Amino acid sequence: MTEHSPSDRNPASDPREPEPQQAEYDETRWPMAAAVIVSAVLTLLLPDDLRLGPRWALPLAEGLLLVALISGDPVRISRRSAALRAASIALVAVLACGAIWSTVRLIDDLIHGGNETNSASALLLAGGSVWASTILAFSLLYFELDSGGPAARAHHMPPTPALAFPQQLSPGELNASRWRPRYVDYLYLGFTNSTALSPTDAMPLAPWAKIVMMLQSIVSLVILGLVIARAVNVLA
Repeated sequence: MTEHSPSDRNPASDPREPEPQQAEYDETRWPMAAAVIVSAVLTLLLPDDLRLGPRWALPLAEGLLLVALISGDPVRISRRSAALRAASIALVAVLACGAIWSTVRLIDDLIHGGNETNSASALLLAGGSVWASTILAFSLLYFELDSGGPAARAHHMPPTPALAFPQQLSPGELNASRWRPRYVDYLYLGFTNSTALSPTDAMPLAPWAKIVMMLQSIVSLVILGLVIARAVNVLA
């Protein structure tokens, strides 16, 4: 029998070799981090009765989770880790819970009357802050759930994504066969879905994407409709 020296072994077949972590399409961390920071600032600016918990609670939780993500995978998002994935989902859950709570409280104040709803300027400020918070929360939700999240997208894109952008629907025509969605694409999706109340450029393919986009449209329709109607009534 022929013996092979350790230098003759194939590194790719050696189970002791770590999996390569270099990603060709990794994304910078700062756009996602900036969205979280803006969301925390909007939470601080909300009136007390529209905020979930004490003024510092949600921004502190969001800040700690963001620091954990930056520490584990700084500068660029490419490291695939169960702990980092759990932290990302937890951060999105905190943002979504805060936005949904503020929306419910705002609707309750609009229906039954509240301190913010008796002044047109205060109402528009509070309503605009809540509306902007929902856009950021949903954009980060799309960002984290589509195709396994940004770290997974950096290494591999599935044949059928949950959200299909124009570059994925017509890669040949747009010369984008190796294109990857970035956070700004999901931010644009969240904004247009809240203003047009329907898909614009990105088409939801997965059932969860259709349900989430439908929920966002309903939330935005209720916020804009009630806030504008109440503001007009106060001014009249």
